Amino acid sequence: MSVYKKLEAIQKSLKAPKGQMNKFGGYRYRSCEDILEAVKPLLDGAVVTLSDTIREVGGRVYVEAEATFVDGENNITVTAYAREAETKKGMDESQITGAASSYARKYALNGLFLIDDTKDADATNVGEPQDVSVAIKGVMSAESLDALKAQFTAAYSMFKTDKTALGKINAAKDARKKELMDG
Repeated sequence: MSVYKKLEAIQKSLKAPKGQMNKFGGYRYRSCEDILEAVKPLLDGAVVTLSDTIREVGGRVYVEAEATFVDGENNITVTAYAREAETKKGMDESQITGAASSYARKYALNGLFLIDDTKDADATNVGEPQDVSVAIKGVMSAESLDALKAQFTAAYSMFKTDKTALGKINAAKDARKKELMDG
């Protein structure tokens, strides 16, 4: 079975519950850990790895998270980004980086496993808006049509309420799809 078929089987059967509660906002949400706990029983010999890279873009610090599905021979990687807040009340710098890492990893996993968070507000409900140019960069860096689909899904999740951003992301997706198909 191909790596894509193995991933597709997991995507179809994965149920990642919203195991966390935002007491301030009064809603449930899923964390990176919730997704990992839900996917582990479905891996059947495959492996999921997560990694972070710190990037500086325009004087701001971003965490670039990669979620990789490995079946022993091949792999599929999805990248997502989160910008560190300059300051966050009650958090030191390492906690700010850790929060951005968790957020980016969650969205990389969402893209990899096609988890739709359109009805899922973020845990803090006070986060800074994401930079659409970083999401576009992720879409444009996709190396296959499957990776493009995953990148677009992750970007869509981050900007679902911003029609202007979605238009730009959609245009980037269409351009990259043409490049990959012509290529």
